[in-house]
Amino acid sequence: MTLLLLGGTAEARAIAEGLAHKGAPTLASLAGVVSAAPYPVAQRVGRFGGAEGFLDTLATRGITAVLDATHPFAERITHRSARLCRDVSIPYARFSRPAWQTGAGDKWSHVTSPEAAAAAVPEGARVFLATGAQEVARYAALSCRAQVYCRRAEPTSAPFPFAQGQWIVARGPFSREADCALFRDLAITCLITKNAGGEGARAKLDAARDLSLPVVMIDRPALPEGVEILNSVEDALAWGLRRCN
Repeated sequence: MTLLLLGGTAEARAIAEGLAHKGAPTLASLAGVVSAAPYPVAQRVGRFGGAEGFLDTLATRGITAVLDATHPFAERITHRSARLCRDVSIPYARFSRPAWQTGAGDKWSHVTSPEAAAAAVPEGARVFLATGAQEVARYAALSCRAQVYCRRAEPTSAPFPFAQGQWIVARGPFSREADCALFRDLAITCLITKNAGGEGARAKLDAARDLSLPVVMIDRPALPEGVEILNSVEDALAWGLRRCN
């Protein structure tokens, strides 16, 4: 009996550590190149190769349950995994960290896609774009209307996709105070971010509140209907352990 843990988040690592501590047979799957230390369980890296590759992994690795702890915006892998597990009668659950909520002093507007977020920014804005480097192209509507800054962990020789854009190379975690200072230095007038939830990436929202900056918040995609949702690492670990016994 082996659990397939779809990872790539801090919570997935914590779940893997808990499973390893209990000796639960687990295969962690990470979608891309990983610079962090390996998970303390068996691990595969790379895409599955579509539905056929996912099903082949389930069969050849003796997978008896799937715990999805990918990023809240990993919509494609989540919906595909849930559907395929249902088709072959393998238990599936989705870990979903609590979303961020507005508080006193926040100035959020809500949209449902990166394209809509870009369109919501006023012309002439100075935008801090909190997204992965591989997704910047989806904000193309900003290219001639705003000055854009996007943070990435690793340096690159590739130019920024937009003429009025710049990479900020820095590796987190970031503090509220550091993000306040950064936003002041760059004269940021608007923040665009996805509602990823969690504490690790929240500093930019607290900084935006402190500076009274408007935030364009991209809401999460809907989760698959009928799947079991786990909202804490403890619940996810307990679910995984039950499926390994």
